[in-house]
Amino acid sequence: MFTLKTAPARTFLRRAEEIAKPVTRWSIGHALPRVALRAAARRGDLQGRLSVEASGGTDLTGLFDEIRAHGAIATTRVGHVTTRHSACKEILTSDAFKSVRFVPDNPLLNRLVTWSASGLIHPIEPPSLLASEPPDHTRYRKLVTRVFTARAVEQLRERTQAITDELLDGLDPANPVDLIESYCGLLPVTVISQILGVPPEERDKVLALGGAAAPSLDLGLPWRTFRTVEATLAEFDTWLTEHLEKLRANPGDNLLSKLIAAREDGVGLTERELKATAGLVLAAGFETTVNLLGNGIALLTAHPDQLRKLREDPGLWSNATDEILRYDPPVLLTGRLCARDTEVGGVPVARGAIVSTVLAGANRDPEIFEDPGTFDVTRANARDHVSFGAGRHYCLGASLARMEGEIGLRSIFERFPGLRLREGARRRQTRILRGFERLPATLT
Repeated sequence: MFTLKTAPARTFLRRAEEIAKPVTRWSIGHALPRVALRAAARRGDLQGRLSVEASGGTDLTGLFDEIRAHGAIATTRVGHVTTRHSACKEILTSDAFKSVRFVPDNPLLNRLVTWSASGLIHPIEPPSLLASEPPDHTRYRKLVTRVFTARAVEQLRERTQAITDELLDGLDPANPVDLIESYCGLLPVTVISQILGVPPEERDKVLALGGAAAPSLDLGLPWRTFRTVEATLAEFDTWLTEHLEKLRANPGDNLLSKLIAAREDGVGLTERELKATAGLVLAAGFETTVNLLGNGIALLTAHPDQLRKLREDPGLWSNATDEILRYDPPVLLTGRLCARDTEVGGVPVARGAIVSTVLAGANRDPEIFEDPGTFDVTRANARDHVSFGAGRHYCLGASLARMEGEIGLRSIFERFPGLRLREGARRRQTRILRGFERLPATLT
């Protein structure tokens, strides 16, 4: 008799779950939100439109202005959304709001989420710094911050310049090149390898893992991309387990070795927290910096007058990097969950409400930035952008990203002053991450 007690039946059930669980995770976490947002967009909902129009890589300035015209916060059928700089800063720094990931407002769907959980370390799920809250976040970030200091990042500057020079040496100026594949992607992943203590012979593997894991930060992934991300996260977990064992046995002069040894009142990070930090460095540190470099190259080639100012005064490169982050940031928005009834800019926000803070929109707020639609590398307050967030979740890698952006952009334009883009540039079709998928160029 065929019952669930038999070995074949148990095997069948296990196999069925192996198929059903990822389908469930994708359906609830990506397919349903995408369908709901598209339906909302068709009805003219501002947040629905933002999601749909963002995935096309189009200019969203008009939509930012439309949302801002509704006041501190625009309330839609989907939720709340703001492009006001002051509102974004208040929400991101207030203890009335906490980090949020998509949780269905339905008991059955919530049970399905629990049942189908993969157990994999994920950059936007606890114990990741992006998703944890006090008191865990306070202890966790304190330890990580002790390692990722401004001094530690500055010590990487010389090595970052050497990596950049090596990559530029490898580009043949006689041949057209896709800068995303041959430069913008290679620079950050090589720097990340330095941070993680990855030996040279394993860097190609980390490059492949970084490229495949980066979309894990996005919402509404297609099924194939979702499966690639999950497979990559599983592969990264296996590799990282072995890598952490090697670093414990033979610690090196890298930030991950220092993080393994870091203690606060005799207590260090758990194995899962160490993996979450390394995974966040890989996923968040890779794609966002690729976007910063690609967006910067595109902006500077499109604005030769600004590039001329940088050549006349190289001291402006640091400010230019912040202006690029303001004008075309790598991340469109981030979400927060309201933890208690409160107000933002006089607008009531109820406990349990989700608010989307549109970082790219706040960076175009005319109350903060004069003539915000103009790209100006000499802008006095370019650094007032919120592209790295704010408050306790302020980007831990902000100093590193600025340093890589400044060195990477300055170096390529110094080496190839005749650089120009070719036809065929293509923006990524992601909703939250903003950058180029392809950036063909002629170097001379």
